[in-house]
Amino acid sequence: MRDFTLAKYRELCEAVLKGYEPMTVKSYLMQNPSGSVVIMRHDVDRKPESALRMAELEKEMGIKSTYYFRMKKGVFRKDIIKKIASMGHEIGYHYEVLDKAKGNFEKAIRIFEEELKAFRKIYDVKTICMHGNPLSKWINRDLWSVYDFRNFDIIGEPYISIDYKKVLYLTDTGRNWSTKFSVKDIVNVRSVLYDIKSTDDVIQVLNDRRIEQICISVHPNRWSRNFGEWLKEFVWQNIKNVGKTGVRLYDRSFR
Repeated sequence: MRDFTLAKYRELCEAVLKGYEPMTVKSYLMQNPSGSVVIMRHDVDRKPESALRMAELEKEMGIKSTYYFRMKKGVFRKDIIKKIASMGHEIGYHYEVLDKAKGNFEKAIRIFEEELKAFRKIYDVKTICMHGNPLSKWINRDLWSVYDFRNFDIIGEPYISIDYKKVLYLTDTGRNWSTKFSVKDIVNVRSVLYDIKSTDDVIQVLNDRRIEQICISVHPNRWSRNFGEWLKEFVWQNIKNVGKTGVRLYDRSFR
């Protein structure tokens, strides 16, 4: 079976349900559980319709996840956000305000407050997550080195609030579960127990149950319904990965 299809994602969810309790980011941060859990997180960077299809699949399987939406034309779709929330999923704010403010922190926090208010007109957002643009020189979570998101009645930010010394972080950034194409979507701790590249590798991790707590970050636009969608995403992501590799090499050369 081809990787990065909705059918393969169903297999991933089935593996989660066999030995773990799936949780939203909000539930995890509020409950601070000690058992076997998988934090289910989705970054809706584009194609919100893909997020809706994934949310419907999860609802069918009894899974509740967190969906972080960007405040961007074509992505901030109120109708889709409301539908996903009605299924019991958590909605979060995928902020990119330092990028929008070109590094101006005062302007960035004003944009953050305005956009958060827009989200809260349709959903009571309690967790936020930065968007990482590989072509931007700013890292959006750096905003919280100056300000405190708790002042906005936010309980957490996955890159800051989750202890990745005890939670294995897995992400499909670059349409590959390794971190070789990740520029911003990274944490400082990585398990050496597994060589994880494909979704089947992730499923093996789940089936082994050697790791008690895991955070799985999935971008719905990468998971296709049919071969046409799959091929288009495959080609587009390979082009992006070439660019990301160039960015990483350039960044290393100037350190």
